[in-house]
Amino acid sequence: MSKLWMRVVVSLAVVAGMVIVGWAAVSNVEAQSSVTGTWTASVSKDGKDTSKINLNLERRSKNSRNQMGQTYDFSDLQGLTREQALSGGPVNFSLIREAGRIDCEGGFQDGKGSGTFRFTGNAAFVSAMKSRGFDFDEDQNANDDNHRGENKLFAATTLNVTTALADDLVAAGFNNLRTEDLFKAAIFKIDSKFAREMKASGFENLGMEELVKARIFKIDAEFVRQVSQMGFEKEPFESLVKMQIFKVTPEFITEVRNEGLTNLKVEEVVKLRIFKIDADFIRQAKSEGVPLEVERLVQRKIGVARVR
Repeated sequence: MSKLWMRVVVSLAVVAGMVIVGWAAVSNVEAQSSVTGTWTASVSKDGKDTSKINLNLERRSKNSRNQMGQTYDFSDLQGLTREQALSGGPVNFSLIREAGRIDCEGGFQDGKGSGTFRFTGNAAFVSAMKSRGFDFDEDQNANDDNHRGENKLFAATTLNVTTALADDLVAAGFNNLRTEDLFKAAIFKIDSKFAREMKASGFENLGMEELVKARIFKIDAEFVRQVSQMGFEKEPFESLVKMQIFKVTPEFITEVRNEGLTNLKVEEVVKLRIFKIDADFIRQAKSEGVPLEVERLVQRKIGVARVR
C-alpha cells in the first residue's frame, strides 16, 4: 500500500509542478516592457455559471510555445460582458492586475472568441516585491537573459499575485518563502485565514507544501471535525490525506463497523477502500468462515487465502 500511496503523491506533485511551471514559463522586466500573443475564449451557455468565461492565452517564440488557460469572472475583464460575448462582434477588453495588464482585441461569435493580446508588466510591482524579498527578475525557466523576469510577471498577472498576498503570508508566520510559493498560494487559494483555520484544527506547523496538499484534497476545518466524529482523534495530517484520496466517508465507517469491524485504524480503513471491501463482501466472507480481520479480508479479496 505504501508504494501505491507514494505513486499517488508523486503524481499529484508532478501535476502541481507542471501547472506552476507552465504558467510561469510564459521575459528582463525593463520598465513597462510589452509582450504579444493570441487569445481564445469560450462562454458556457448551459446556465450553470453565467458569471464565468474561459480565457486561453498563448505566446510563441522561436524556441518555445507557452500557453495557459483559466476561468475568470466577467468582472475581472474590463470592457467585456457576457452579453457581448454571446451576441458577437468586435471586442476590446483588459485584464488589469497589480503585476501588469493584458489588453485584448478581437471578436466573438456565438459565445466563442479569438484575437490578439499585448501584455505590459508593471515595474513598480517588481520593485515592491523585491523590497519584500521576492525577486521577479530571476527566472530559471527563461531561455536567455532577455526573458528572465517577464515569465514570472506574466504569470503573476494571470494568477493575480499581489503584494497584499505576500504581506498576508508573511504576517501569518511563513518563513523563507520563495517567489514560487506566491504562485502556489494564488493557485490554491492559501492565505492567513486558511492557515489559522488549520492551526486551530490541531495542525500547528503546516508549511506551504502541506497547505497546498490540503487544498488539493479538500482538507479543511470541517473535514477535520468530520474525521474526529468518525472516531479518529489527533490523526497525523498524512492520514487525513489518505482518507480523502481513498474516499473514507462516515457512511463507509458506519457500514463496516456494523459488520463487526470495530477499533479500526486509519491504515486499515484505507486498505478496505483500496481493495473495495464493503459490507456485502464482509458478510459473504464471514459466511465462508473468513476471520473478521482486515488482513484476512484483504487476502480473501485478492484470492490468496483459503478458508479452512
